[in-house]
Parts: sequence; structure tokens; C-alpha cells
Amino acid sequence: MIMDAEITLRVNGAAHRVSVDTRTTLLDVLRERLGITGPKKGCDHGQCGACTILVDGRRANSCLALAVAHQDAELTTIEGLGDETALHPLQAAFVAHDAFQCGYCTPGQLCSAVGMLREAADGWPSVVTENLSNAKIRLDDDEIRERMSGNLCRCAAYANIVPAIREVGAGR
Repeated sequence: MIMDAEITLRVNGAAHRVSVDTRTTLLDVLRERLGITGPKKGCDHGQCGACTILVDGRRANSCLALAVAHQDAELTTIEGLGDETALHPLQAAFVAHDAFQCGYCTPGQLCSAVGMLREAADGWPSVVTENLSNAKIRLDDDEIRERMSGNLCRCAAYANIVPAIREVGAGR
């Protein structure tokens, strides 16, 4: 038996009332129902990160998240980070460092980087964090690579992605 639910999703500051099948992913609602095409369907298994968005400021793979579980959560996609007149600092750094090639993974990379920088600023350690007793995380290249390891780039733009994130992380 298919069940529909009436939910409100808050996406990039706007409320959207939608009726969805309870099995529908957040990614499918964003792309197919709301026309928000920044998050991409890459692997559809939570392994590539192309669908990464921010849910209440924390990064999440929208292909694994059920839309009905996100009633009233604040969802931020690449479209909500900045615009042509006022880029988010990470967007500006990606442009300055030429940190993209085909651009397919870029929205997920950017949303993940925003969430990752917040995690580091809040003192959340990663597997490679050297000093766990220090509340200030040092964002060296190894730390950034580990924290961004859930976001894959088939073009291999990592050599430019890491310095872009490092630049913004240094100014946090």
C-alpha cells in the first residue's frame, strides 16, 4: 500500500508544501518536484557525495534521506549558498583555484566543504586529527582530504579543491 504524506520542506529559506510518497528521497523531491537541480544523482547509494546538501547546517547525502523525515528542517543546497552578486567564500575560492572541471560534483563538494568547515570549527575530530585534546583543529591537506573523502570527483580536481578549502578554512 502506497502512502502519501503532506509535508513542508524549508529549502534555501523558502517553505514548500508538497505531497510525497513516504518512500521518496529528499534528492528526488528537490530535483523532480521543486526544480532544484544543484544536488546531483550520481551513484544513488550515498557513496559519491554529488547529492550532498546541508540539513540544519550539517551535511547529508540527500539520496539516502527520506523527504518525510525532514519536515521543517532547514535544507540548504548550492543554490542557497550564494549568488552571482555575492558568492559564498567557498564558491569564490573554488573559482579562484579553478577547483572544478566538468562541475558535476561541485555542488556536493561545496555543500560538504561548508559543513566540514563548521564541524572543524566546532572541534569535531576526524580519523587523522593529530591532537584530540586541542579544541582547535588544524586544517592541513591530510585533514581536509579525510574530511572530504565522501565526495568523489571523477575529473580528479582534488589538487585544486583542497587548496580552495584550505584558504577559506584558514580565514574561519
